Amino acid sequence: MQHQDNVPIVARLVRRGSGDAGPQGVSILALAAAAFGAQQPPDRTPPTGFDPATVALFEGLVECAYLVATADGVFDEREREAFERLIHASCGGVVSGRQISALVDDFEALLEEDGADARLEAAASAFKRRVHAEEALRVAVAMAHASSGVSDEERALIDRLAARCGLTAEDVAAAYAEVEAELARARA
Repeated sequence: MQHQDNVPIVARLVRRGSGDAGPQGVSILALAAAAFGAQQPPDRTPPTGFDPATVALFEGLVECAYLVATADGVFDEREREAFERLIHASCGGVVSGRQISALVDDFEALLEEDGADARLEAAASAFKRRVHAEEALRVAVAMAHASSGVSDEERALIDRLAARCGLTAEDVAAAYAEVEAELARARA
């Protein structure tokens, strides 16, 4: 992720979701963000209705986006700030900047310790339904477009995500087409 030019456009695209989005066209990421944003610190009792699977889904979606953002091996302070802004905006602001920053800190440590393939496997394990995997693919493609273009490293990581989730080359092509069409409409 090199430029912030597309951050507002991509955030709106991710927040709105695809044709299979949740209620009122809100993305699965935005819906899961509400659960993540409401979670209590570990030393406190979770609020009523707390759903650990939904929190894991949110973390998996964001980690896949993070892995795309770092796929080229560069993730400096400017890119981190843009990534955090993108996630915050994509979630409709229900996840605090502090929570996102702490999550990115965790992802950085885990990526360094485990490597990209192991982290991709761990993140994708939160996707229990095909629609979750499709959302991860859409978010990953949108994240790749947040910069000046999709790099070879980002494309390779997106292909590995799709394969891990049992999605086809046609699913990948459809995700690229959807994101690119939405970006073109937003810029028009």
